[in-house]
Amino acid sequence: MVPADVVPADVVPADVVPADVTRQAAGAVQYSADTTCSPYTSDERIRSMTIKHVGVVGAGLMGSGIAQTIAQAGYDVVLMEVNQELLDRGLARVHGAWRMLAGKGKVTEAQAKEYGGRIRGTLNLQEFGDRDLVIEAIIENMDEKKKLFSALDAILPAEALLVSNTSSLPIIEMASVTGRQERVAGLHFFNPAPVMKLVEIVRTIATSEATITTLRDFSTSLGKTPIIAKDTAGFVVNFLLIPYMLAAVRMYENGLATKEDIDTGMKLGCGYPMGPFELLDYVGLDTTLYAAEAIYKEYPDPAYAPPTLLRRMVQAGRYGKKNGKGFYVGVEQ
Repeated sequence: MVPADVVPADVVPADVVPADVTRQAAGAVQYSADTTCSPYTSDERIRSMTIKHVGVVGAGLMGSGIAQTIAQAGYDVVLMEVNQELLDRGLARVHGAWRMLAGKGKVTEAQAKEYGGRIRGTLNLQEFGDRDLVIEAIIENMDEKKKLFSALDAILPAEALLVSNTSSLPIIEMASVTGRQERVAGLHFFNPAPVMKLVEIVRTIATSEATITTLRDFSTSLGKTPIIAKDTAGFVVNFLLIPYMLAAVRMYENGLATKEDIDTGMKLGCGYPMGPFELLDYVGLDTTLYAAEAIYKEYPDPAYAPPTLLRRMVQAGRYGKKNGKGFYVGVEQ
């Protein structure tokens, strides 16, 4: 079984044809009605809401990829960053992806132009005041996420949904600083977001069924396959994937095999398209460390304890492909 976060090394993250280029927001997502609910309940008000306008906070590799995917599916998207340089870089990544698709004949020039017309950038959180759904995709730091969720809660319409793209952190802790806990959930995309088909929808102890149903419909409208996970550290995929990558680091750290042989063994012996060290560089050593720490905090099993080598590499600023320094990238072979 190939881990869901694994993609072939030659995949270009932006080089993906929209799952249904004819969808074009034809369907803004409508919450499904439930006639068994009282018309006076908050759940019913959620069900009657239509998603048309989406906000994404964070224009890094994940945030920009998520924004690209959503705009391609026909939604109006606002992408936010903390400074102009990061925002410009994220928007350039998105528009560059569409130019690449058009250049390869995967979409027409007209389609690429149409996609571009659906996304704009901002440095002002107040511009999210008309959003139906906001996806947080910032650094994996709980304090920062809680500050953002609290600020968004004061700005968003009362019926809007607020979700996090975190890969491991507890969603209910973010929801606790808002007044809309039933409308908060996890919506975890996989890297690269335009390519990977899986989305984990994370249900907290407070998330309403209406919210889950809407996020499932929204994910499907993006051409993704959603699965539902409880709000436990690592959710589904990382709970299985993280110990696999940590075990590989321990093997290398203890001199049991070279990283090249470990990667070759997993690719040729298990049929994985990438070995664990190639995957670590691709996913991010820092991201892997944060996820491991979050899972280990909740499940103090040695399998989830980050190896010393991984910590030292992150401390040295070796994050993988994202900054050109990792187990392979930026290392003389």
